[in-house]
Amino acid sequence: MTGKTPIGVETVRPLQSGVIADFEMTGALIRHFLSKANNGIRPLGHPRVIICAPVEITEVERKAFIDATLDGGAREVYVVEEPVAAAIGVGLPIEEPRGNMIVDVGGGTSEVAVLSLSGVVVSNSLRVAGDEMDNAIINMMRQNYTLSIGSATAEELKNTIGSAMPMNSEKEFEVRGRNLKDGLPRGIRISSTEVRETLNPVITQIVEMIRETMERTPPELARDIADQGLVLTGGVALLEGLDRRISQELNVPVITAERPLFSVADGIGKLLDQFDSMKKVLVSVGHGVR
Repeated sequence: MTGKTPIGVETVRPLQSGVIADFEMTGALIRHFLSKANNGIRPLGHPRVIICAPVEITEVERKAFIDATLDGGAREVYVVEEPVAAAIGVGLPIEEPRGNMIVDVGGGTSEVAVLSLSGVVVSNSLRVAGDEMDNAIINMMRQNYTLSIGSATAEELKNTIGSAMPMNSEKEFEVRGRNLKDGLPRGIRISSTEVRETLNPVITQIVEMIRETMERTPPELARDIADQGLVLTGGVALLEGLDRRISQELNVPVITAERPLFSVADGIGKLLDQFDSMKKVLVSVGHGVR
């Protein structure tokens, strides 16, 4: 719907850069999903809810997640750090005394954590990820071609011909938007090389974030990571060549998750199924109506 709404209708993103941007709309969104999980009927009781939050957020930002979820109708709210949920979702043995590194690059945030004995040993977070890549493409199109495109078109361009490493066969994609000179529709062909150059500064920031985290990792856990590699998840994990780029620059094996878009959701599902035995990975809790 973004960019396609009529007069009087506004699209809102309740969450931006991994944190709440609109408290009221976040509560409404949670109420909607609680109803949807109950076959479209508002739950008679108040369910227990587990939510994910970025690993480096403040206590105030974490409390906002809890309050919004309670406002949405939850009885109890538990918070799990996003990399922990992703690691559980992809099946990493985080309860064992060995290093497990997970890198989660989503829309609003990029996060990395080293886990051992069901806890976070070192972590890092960057509010630069897929959305920042889309913005970079939008700005490139405006500056180089005086063409105005929306975020949905930018994302499609990124997903179709975007890459982090040179391709064996470079691609082209026809982009349609509004010409800023005369205001009329216009289409041009963009090469994957140009998109890659546009994305490169963002990818470099993500790689450096991972590097900094590895430099702070205890030696014994670093040895485990060097042996078994790190797991890459999140929507941006699907960007062609990103796993090879990280592996090449950091000299460590990189495995892309089988379901990178759903790793966090899969992890929360496992937490709910095994709540009593896995409760120790939760970082905070809030209580509402009983």
